[in-house]
Amino acid sequence: MYLTHLECPRCGREHDAGVPQNLCDCGSPLLARYDLATIAGVLQPERFGLRPATLWRYRELLPVADPGHVTTLGEGWTPMLRAPAYGARIGVDELLVKDEGLTPTGSFKARGAAVGVSRARELGIRRIAMPTNGNAGAAWATYAARAGIDATIAMPVDAPTICRRECVAAGADLRLVDGLIGDAGRQVAALVAASGGAIFDAGTLREPYRLEGKKTMGYEIVEQLGWQVPDVIVYPTGGGVGLIGIHKALGELRELGWIEDRLPRLVAVQSTGCAPIVRAFAAGEDRARPWSHAHTVAFGITVPAPLGDELILSALRASAGTAIAVDDAEILADLRDFAGCEGLLLCPEGAACLTAARKLRAGGWIRAGERVVVLNTGAGVKYPDTVDVSGVPVLPS
Repeated sequence: MYLTHLECPRCGREHDAGVPQNLCDCGSPLLARYDLATIAGVLQPERFGLRPATLWRYRELLPVADPGHVTTLGEGWTPMLRAPAYGARIGVDELLVKDEGLTPTGSFKARGAAVGVSRARELGIRRIAMPTNGNAGAAWATYAARAGIDATIAMPVDAPTICRRECVAAGADLRLVDGLIGDAGRQVAALVAASGGAIFDAGTLREPYRLEGKKTMGYEIVEQLGWQVPDVIVYPTGGGVGLIGIHKALGELRELGWIEDRLPRLVAVQSTGCAPIVRAFAAGEDRARPWSHAHTVAFGITVPAPLGDELILSALRASAGTAIAVDDAEILADLRDFAGCEGLLLCPEGAACLTAARKLRAGGWIRAGERVVVLNTGAGVKYPDTVDVSGVPVLPS
């Protein structure tokens, strides 16, 4: 294993990667660091094509030392689909959609769960707890069950029904909270504190290895483009782990010498009903203030106070990217339009990225001829209420 240590991006302190870790003492999430110089000397990117089509093809750049602890359901290596019809409609001729809806639990959260649970198993953790907006809880409950780890999942009572059922089916201790993800987080914090160390807090960015699973989206995008980077990557941003992870992956690939210095411009997409990152980015702030009365049809990005706000904003600015908020009505309209053009039903968070791409192209921020990758972070069928069928006629027998 080439994992060397954990590092605090805020204060620079190094932490031991050989024991379970949560946040740095300064309150910042920790980032996994690797011996990239050694990896560059022993590994060439061409070798990945000879390996299984899962995220574990990048094992040298992941934190699990013993393959016996790897907990997998075949996650990763999702397709990147061209969308020529919809792209032509919005003026983006090279529009690509990376479809994370085809992961084992139906969302990109399976990547973080696979690596996070595998590393937890390797470190001897026997019970985890976490708050979630739905898909992350379903994924972690599923992978915890496969690894033989107990899981307590707290989620808002308004979370997608299927996610609740997935947790129950996986045998998790599911707790529904009458509130938002922050309220679920307080419930988990109290449970962890009362456990005397018996329960590990696996909440978003409160442990460092979920991020490592999600960064593999960045590796895959580059490998699927023939070790070239796109011009723009558009990402739906709630907790922001996926966006932070993609930015981390691109930085690692550049340090390895596998891509050139130019990096894609990253776009954080939020809803006008919950846009703390957009507000902070526009104001030139380094931290995001909590968003009041958060609500959006894109439930997965309903995160009023993301823990990773500093890392998200830093990634946007370092990549010359931007942040944009889009309206729920436009999200649903673009979801329908895209399905009609391309035959792919996106999740509302993925559809929000289409709305963002359309607006950014109309405003000139995305330029003609640029290659744009949109992340569809989950399967549209997990959100059946996003398509209105009330006007469909019922024929007599």
